[in-house]
Amino acid sequence: MHIRRPLRPTRPLRTSGVLLAAAVLLISACSAGSSSSTTTSTTTSTATSMADAALAALPRSTPSTLSPYYGQKLNWRTCGVPSFECATMKAPLDYAKPGSGDIRLAVARKKATGSGKRLGSLLVNPGGPGGSAVGYLQAYAGIGYPAEVRARYDMVAVDPRGVARSEPVECLTGRQMDTYTQTDTTPDDTKERGQLVDSYKKFAEGCGRRSPELLRHVSTVEAARDMDILRAVLGDQKLSYVGASYGTFLGATYAGLFPERVGRLVLDGAMDPSLSARKLNEDQTAGFETAFQSFAKDCVQQSDCPLGGAGTSTEQVGKNLKAFFQQLDRAPIPAGDADGRKLGEALATTGVIAAMYDEASWSQLREALTSAMKEKDGAGLLALSDSYYERDADGRYANLMYANAAVNCLDLPAAFSTPDQVEKALPAFEKASPVFGEGLAWASLNCAYWPVRPTGEAHRIEAKGAAPILVVGTTRDPATPYPWAQALASQLSSARLLTYVGDGHTAYGRGSDCIDSTIDRYLLQGTPPTKEKRCP
Repeated sequence: MHIRRPLRPTRPLRTSGVLLAAAVLLISACSAGSSSSTTTSTTTSTATSMADAALAALPRSTPSTLSPYYGQKLNWRTCGVPSFECATMKAPLDYAKPGSGDIRLAVARKKATGSGKRLGSLLVNPGGPGGSAVGYLQAYAGIGYPAEVRARYDMVAVDPRGVARSEPVECLTGRQMDTYTQTDTTPDDTKERGQLVDSYKKFAEGCGRRSPELLRHVSTVEAARDMDILRAVLGDQKLSYVGASYGTFLGATYAGLFPERVGRLVLDGAMDPSLSARKLNEDQTAGFETAFQSFAKDCVQQSDCPLGGAGTSTEQVGKNLKAFFQQLDRAPIPAGDADGRKLGEALATTGVIAAMYDEASWSQLREALTSAMKEKDGAGLLALSDSYYERDADGRYANLMYANAAVNCLDLPAAFSTPDQVEKALPAFEKASPVFGEGLAWASLNCAYWPVRPTGEAHRIEAKGAAPILVVGTTRDPATPYPWAQALASQLSSARLLTYVGDGHTAYGRGSDCIDSTIDRYLLQGTPPTKEKRCP
């Protein structure tokens, strides 16, 4: 699974060159255990039995062993960004053994700016897993959320354990990561299949070597429990929260564990916690195909579309792109990279998928494809890919991809545990997406070799007794397909479903007055829609 979400500097999703800073791309796989000791749960009967499980709420009273954490005082300080304060919060590394050691979590806030009645803290999380919530707060939410919301709430973020500033998971050097991202994920023969498996093993071994103990304690359940400590430390009786993409899973998990402490929860771009990793990956593959078809329909109407002209079918556009990927597989092209990287099929595919998150990126994608296809210049697609991987100009990677794998591999049993299982699943993935299916199926193998066994499983989240929760879904969302929002809304006992009829990943702040006013009213007045609501 790979749920990420872009930062939003000024308007929905990427602008001004900020492409993907905390978003969601291919639920690429992960959720796994060691291939030698665990097997994947891919059969219908197993998936059904896992979905029958429901997340149980924790006791209402706080265990005495956790009292020191709930009673701690944060030492707020300035942290380089005007109007923002930062602090470090302690949480137990292992909730089963609170006295065995702590983990330090980075927290940031921007105090409410208005003179009206303060509504408490509003915690935000942009997704991932692995996206920096602190970075998201400082770059967008703390300055870009509606002024009325920022006036009434202290805007707050905590980087989840293992992420960014909160004792980050580390796995590979920059050069090693370059090699990893260029590995062919559509192997043509036994040799290439072996190379792909080796890349996943090296990635997993690197994480196990550099973050051996941390890997066991970065689950979504643990991160949700950390959020409850933060709620208490901030002095809030209930948690108000806006989570996007994977952040919806984190927020729903909180609601399942602490239903009586739910305040105003917005879950935008919702995930379905009842699905196995295999099903999540396959659904998301279909989601990117839906987004690509929307792009294709628009592309052929533009004068600069390199994939076909007016009247070209979306099927043919897909075939043209697939043929281009196959050319790159045989002969990568120059990309003007200082480190000598060329644009091959793997990086090009990542660049294209990265642009599926927001229709505002489609013109940039057309330009990048035109340069690559007609001028043999891969710089544009490489830039899109680098933005997705959070690789800077000096060849350094943020820890997003490492934390993403670490959380996913702990939260669910693996989608696949052997290459042979992937081979058998290829027809289903290619049916879901003729363009992306093969690569996304093989990407779903990456947790098979994880050094830590999973601690979670697929389950429903009901959160019985919780206050009304607003679940938001976008009908043509590539990364969190709309049926997931419908499913989560049907599971949560107090959910109200808000639907954005449109393209792109997530809905809040994307330009729909209907969506934004509904969410703002809920956050400010506590008033959700009385029934399912659809917005253009």
